[in-house]
Amino acid sequence: MFLSSPRWAWHPHRAGVAAETVARAWLAQQLDCTAEQLPLSRDGFGRPRLHASLAACDTSWSHSGEGLLVALGRDMDVGIDLERLRPRPRALAVAERYFTAAELDWLQLQHADVRDEAFLRLWCAKEAVLKAHGHGLSFGLHKLRFVESGTALVLAECDPGLGTARDWSLHEFEPAPGYVAALAWR
Repeated sequence: MFLSSPRWAWHPHRAGVAAETVARAWLAQQLDCTAEQLPLSRDGFGRPRLHASLAACDTSWSHSGEGLLVALGRDMDVGIDLERLRPRPRALAVAERYFTAAELDWLQLQHADVRDEAFLRLWCAKEAVLKAHGHGLSFGLHKLRFVESGTALVLAECDPGLGTARDWSLHEFEPAPGYVAALAWR
């Protein structure tokens, strides 16, 4: 049923519709059960967890703008993050406060017309790993550092609480026009 990497799906997401409702429907379809039968709950950090016969599976979802991404993996931790592209006038100030010094330097070197997208790529990469880890942003964005290798971001180092950088895989992508996303797993 599952390959060596997680599955993901893009869904339109209207304001007022709970993301979990849409995520549940897709997960149930993938796992061959009904949304009502899906053994899904939230842990103390608010992270969705599958239980019972599906305990070997992991899920994550993220919504931004009018989109929702849902990820599913088996025998791995998964995290996904989605951001709608839009101007981020405080991107460097946020990076200065929450990112590593090397990441801030990299962002400052980006041409102004691509800096917001570079910031969002980095944000998505960090949040996807932290969601997969299970503690989310509360663990600390500064506790992992990404570098650009070619055109992709790669986890270069991280806090031992996340394991080692080489434990993690990251897939950056554009799930729909005007959005950036990252899917992380270990």
